[in-house]
Amino acid sequence: MNKVCFLFALVIMISSCKNDPRPKPKAFLALEYPVAEYAVYSADCSYSFERNRIAEVIPAKGNVPCWINLNYRLLDATIFITYQKVNNNLDSLLRDAQRMPLQHTIKADFIEGDVYTNPENKTYGMFYEVEGNAASQAQFYITDSIRHFITGSLYFNQKPNYDSIMPAAAYLKTDIKHLMETLEWVD
Repeated sequence: MNKVCFLFALVIMISSCKNDPRPKPKAFLALEYPVAEYAVYSADCSYSFERNRIAEVIPAKGNVPCWINLNYRLLDATIFITYQKVNNNLDSLLRDAQRMPLQHTIKADFIEGDVYTNPENKTYGMFYEVEGNAASQAQFYITDSIRHFITGSLYFNQKPNYDSIMPAAAYLKTDIKHLMETLEWVD
């Protein structure tokens, strides 16, 4: 009887080892965001641009004229936009705007700045992509170098974890680039 049980157990063990065990492939959470639909935003300000319809336009705290927040509830993020007139202070405005991304170098793995120029719309600036667990994932400024100056910063409403927010950050960076490309000065 012992020999029969042993042979039976041996047959089961040999027949069960046909497939080599393989580790499961790494998987990523499949996040889907709506296809961006853009609409022109304009107010009693010196600029207009196209914004994603899922972004709610909210006046910035403090009711500073022409400062707005684009609130993305679906993504739990906000793009903070400020506007200032250039009054012989372009150097100071540029220095401040270029210093802002550098404040994130402590937590950022990588910061890349891309020059933006559109002579047709008289818009010139920089777009900074920030990678890593920094508080802001993107920053930009845009100006006509004579009268107008806009800055923008993307922030998520939670503690930064780059692996988790990377898909949402990529989606919002595309929106920021579209905003920059469609920005026009209203004089």
